[in-house]
Amino acid sequence: MRTENGSRIGLLAGGLLLAGLAGLLGMESSQADDKAKVTLEISDWDSVVDKIAAHKGKIVVLDAWSTSCPPCMKEFPNLVKMNARYGGKQVVCMSLSCDYAGIKNKPPEFYRERVMKFLEKEQATFENLMASDEAEIVFDKLKIASIPAVLVYGRDGKLAKCFNNDNATTDEEGFTYADVSKFVEDLLKKK
Repeated sequence: MRTENGSRIGLLAGGLLLAGLAGLLGMESSQADDKAKVTLEISDWDSVVDKIAAHKGKIVVLDAWSTSCPPCMKEFPNLVKMNARYGGKQVVCMSLSCDYAGIKNKPPEFYRERVMKFLEKEQATFENLMASDEAEIVFDKLKIASIPAVLVYGRDGKLAKCFNNDNATTDEEGFTYADVSKFVEDLLKKK
């Protein structure tokens, strides 16, 4: 009788230990699944405007870029850092790929794979959009001559500042993410 009870207790303890380990493993797996994933949505200009407006009450930082723009790709990791730094402080970081050039046999979907590959490499887990309007139309809508460009929208949903290199004659005259960060910090201080 004693041996039978001891065996039962041993089996019960072993079963509880296994169940606990399985639960921990499942929890780790579930936590990994809960981590933000990189997404990319192809959007027309009106949808981009709506997505920015949906964040009214927060500061929105929109980085307009392309995989065919080396300066854009060089600066992009700074948007990821900005998201890590400010993401929980009333700041929403978004990216807008301007890869689509309007070529008939190369629709926006043609560029999806290479854009996603770059976004995944950079671990860009914020809202990533790819313009379904050709780049020149997007530039006109943003009132810029070229990319890279970073647009910062205030809590009121209105454009507070556009950082671009349209008037820069040298690389040293262009904007940096240090400029963008300082501007965002100043906006955060204002209530």
